[in-house]
Amino acid sequence: MEQAHIGVRGFVRDARNGAALPDVRILVAGINHNITTGRFGDYYRLLLPGNYNVTAMAEGYTPMVVTNVQVVEGKASELNFTLAPLAADTPAAAAAAGAVTSKPPTATTTTTATPASPTENTAAHTGNDGGGAIPENSGSETSAESGSSTSGSAADPASPPAGGGAGAGSGSGTVATEPVEPEDFRHHHYQDMMLFLLKYSAKCPAITHLYSVGKSVEGRELYVMEISDNPGMHEPGEPEFKYIGNMHGNEVVGRELLLNLIEYLCRNYGVDPEVTLLVNSTRIHIMPSMNPDGYEKGREGDVRGYAGRNNSNNYDLNRNFPDQYTTITEPRQPETIAVMNWLRSYPFVLSANLHGGSLVVNYPYDDDPAGRTQYSKSPDDEVFKMVARAYSEENVLMHNGHPCEKLYPSEFFKDGITNGAKWYNVPGGMQDWNYVNTNCFEVTIELGCVKYPHASDLRSYWEQNRRALLRYMHQVHKGVKGMVIDLTDGTGIPNATISVDGINHHVRTYKDGDYWRLLAPGVYNITATAQGYSPMRITVSVQEKEAMEVNFRLPRLGGAGGLSGGEGSDPVTRGAAELADQEFQGFIRRLSIGSGLDQLILDTSATATQGSLSYHNYQGLSEFMRGLNLNFPKIVSLRNLGQSWEYRTIWALEISNNPDVPEPSKPKIRFMAGIHGNAPVGTELLLEFATYLCMNYGKNPAITRLINETRIIIVPSINPDGRQQAREQQCNSTLGKTNARGKDLDTDFFGNASQRVVEAQPETRAVMDLILEKGYTLSVALDGGSVLATYPYDKPVQSVENEETLKYLAKVYADNHPTMPGDTGCPGESTTMNGGFLRAAEKHSHMGSMKDFSMDFGHCPEITVYTSCCLFPPADRLAALWAENRKPLLRMLVEVHKGVRGVVRDKSGKPIVGAMIVLNGGVRVFTSEGGYFHALLAPGSHNIEAVAEGYQQQRQEVIVSAYQAAMSIVIEFDMDNRIFGLPREFVVATAAASMTALIVTACIIWCVCSAKSNRQKDGFHRLRQQHDYDDEIHLTSMGSKKSLLSHEFQDDSESEEDTLYANKM
Repeated sequence: MEQAHIGVRGFVRDARNGAALPDVRILVAGINHNITTGRFGDYYRLLLPGNYNVTAMAEGYTPMVVTNVQVVEGKASELNFTLAPLAADTPAAAAAAGAVTSKPPTATTTTTATPASPTENTAAHTGNDGGGAIPENSGSETSAESGSSTSGSAADPASPPAGGGAGAGSGSGTVATEPVEPEDFRHHHYQDMMLFLLKYSAKCPAITHLYSVGKSVEGRELYVMEISDNPGMHEPGEPEFKYIGNMHGNEVVGRELLLNLIEYLCRNYGVDPEVTLLVNSTRIHIMPSMNPDGYEKGREGDVRGYAGRNNSNNYDLNRNFPDQYTTITEPRQPETIAVMNWLRSYPFVLSANLHGGSLVVNYPYDDDPAGRTQYSKSPDDEVFKMVARAYSEENVLMHNGHPCEKLYPSEFFKDGITNGAKWYNVPGGMQDWNYVNTNCFEVTIELGCVKYPHASDLRSYWEQNRRALLRYMHQVHKGVKGMVIDLTDGTGIPNATISVDGINHHVRTYKDGDYWRLLAPGVYNITATAQGYSPMRITVSVQEKEAMEVNFRLPRLGGAGGLSGGEGSDPVTRGAAELADQEFQGFIRRLSIGSGLDQLILDTSATATQGSLSYHNYQGLSEFMRGLNLNFPKIVSLRNLGQSWEYRTIWALEISNNPDVPEPSKPKIRFMAGIHGNAPVGTELLLEFATYLCMNYGKNPAITRLINETRIIIVPSINPDGRQQAREQQCNSTLGKTNARGKDLDTDFFGNASQRVVEAQPETRAVMDLILEKGYTLSVALDGGSVLATYPYDKPVQSVENEETLKYLAKVYADNHPTMPGDTGCPGESTTMNGGFLRAAEKHSHMGSMKDFSMDFGHCPEITVYTSCCLFPPADRLAALWAENRKPLLRMLVEVHKGVRGVVRDKSGKPIVGAMIVLNGGVRVFTSEGGYFHALLAPGSHNIEAVAEGYQQQRQEVIVSAYQAAMSIVIEFDMDNRIFGLPREFVVATAAASMTALIVTACIIWCVCSAKSNRQKDGFHRLRQQHDYDDEIHLTSMGSKKSLLSHEFQDDSESEEDTLYANKM
């Protein structure tokens, strides 16, 4: 049975619409036995290991041959065909039809360890060049296209093949065909352009996907046409490329060239081998117009004018991006914001921005730190010069270097390329922002001296630039590519860093762990690093023709994701716990990387709320929450936290598989909203979130498990009195912001009595009591008036303990929001948001915030998410806002399971409640019932200290991963045998030795004193015997005084003296 899995297999599709082709004959050269495809276009051809030439033939289609298909032992090679239909009215089709009766044309690619790059038209490419690199064998997958050609040697498609046909080959039996040229050479205004894009989207549905990234100031869509063999999805390992045109509205050549390019790619897919292979191996995005408003103000025939250059707000979009050297003070424009969000949403590798007014390729940097006109070299200067020349060399006029001699006689650009800052300074340019902030390398291409030429000249612009546009796209396949993989489970590692020795510019892996790194030919040391993994370094020889495939398999640090156990942990118990942990880690990892959450949302779309959402007043909210409790009693508990000034209840909803049952081993997350009554979007989002969780419990395994493993507390309206005062569609009104007594509740949270001037508001007191309950791991508060996430503190402090973790949590929310990471800001907002998150005090510094109270007294990190620029938007916006925030809210449910968790106990196994866990010498959390603790930490290495009265302090180091659940650790305490910080045994021994020494010393002193006393007595007796009679009379006269002294000094010597005196008398 195993032998059924060797040979070749695949599908045969129609090049026009991707439809499956049944009954296609599959022929193998030298074997007189053919098979045909099934009803779904599928086939399976058994073959022994070796190299074969395989042909696909169908009536009415151009036949294909793929040469040197490698069949290996144990696994079938995948070989897919895309056949182009014959058309009797075209010369290409006629030639192809003739080939059916003679010899079928040979084709494009071969089966090797790494798929051949579209930068080569080669019939047989075997293996990867390059010393030291480790190519990856991925199962030998090949995609073949009809009309493809072969040649005996590699040929760079950057140079037009013989006969002018892109990719036409010269091998035996090959039919040279001319590509189909565009027919639509005219200026397209907005409506005309939109219809053109819709036309070709409908004409080529198998390879196109039309979408918009946003709107202009005047509401025009910023359309993008995606062209790929699998449109609408990122294929791991396939690079993404983009062209952007018409950034300056009156520079129109780029706009029309990109429409021509869309037509050219669409009409030649499956017909022209170069186009077919390029589309199959690249995800191409084309934005014909970034400034559609400005275009409408331009005028045909404009040579060097400015009418229409800027957008409708009269801002130059190519001076509107954040700059690495200069602060851009102009407000960010809608077009800029939309493009920034777009660029952060796709793993673009290479790009070009098409302009007009000169004839040159301009590469980074565009400005210089000193603001001077001089060469400003980027770390990848050699790569930029390589890709810039790839374009200019195909445009003869550009490569000549004297672009606009009549307009600018002194300008000269060697090879038709220039460093941007050497030409002139452009702060706030798009190409530099691409390079500095994303993985994407971008250049700016000036297409001609006339900004808005007459329509009659457009065909000549296409002819001058067609080859250059295609060759530049091929450059996306240069350098190195591959995957960064977890060695333990083989899954891709997203956000891993790919660094190259000697080049101070890194790229990061995408969601599935795939990466592309453009490099000029040469030998490089490349390192892959990721949080929680050991880095790996590989030496790679990059060749001229194609990207070298280099995969990295990184071992985890600290075992499977955390430091497990402590001294004395029971191996059997720990083994069972680790097994359960590993299974749960896999679950959390699947939701943390790649498209895990996207797939979860797709899987639960059937249970999503149908239609639009609506606002709930206090009565409606109360009834809604009671309804959730009554309909889902097994997982929902409703709780009264307290009442407002106007006696409205502040409700809290718990969602868990054991509501109201303390489960300290589970993480506890708090979702809050409505602290400002005039910003009720958060309230509605949390009500919808609660409904979404309840509706999917028991239906979706992932949602069910998240609920079973988490205690979720939802407080949708902290300020119900203010909510009753607020009015819909009031975007900036403060009506309802405060409670019924005019108090902004987010300035009323003070934990120290010395800080509080007046008694806490009843709403504040109710929420403070909730925060002070033990066991919360994370809190998320929703507010309005902006689109960003903030982290503690609101109060002005110089430094923030554990800031990296707090910043990381806010960043996670922002990164999972579709628009938040785009450095957007709202109209009138002065604070610049980098990535959609910032420290709260930078937005609005104030004392007494709920976030700060949660940190300082609840020992729980809290982030505040601002969900909408408009405080109280129309109800019809709620569905869109829910769609934007559903994924990041779910991600918080996943994130609360990360960091470090465990139990603290003594040697006998008794849990220690109230032990203090100190994180990195700063932030403190405390163990709850059962000795459990849970703390969120940013990915990386962290030091943990455990302190409990009467026990020895314990220290451990843990490794936290961004993609794995927290591994449970066990901290076991010994009794504290220390005295004055020293071991008890040492102190006791020292004390005993000291006491012995004291006793011996005392004895010696006593003996010495006794001997001295005896000598003094003998001398006294002798002295007395020599006294004369007068002395005795004198002593007698002193008798009364001596008697007094004898009462004061009653000692032995004195008694003996009395005896002696009596004897003398």
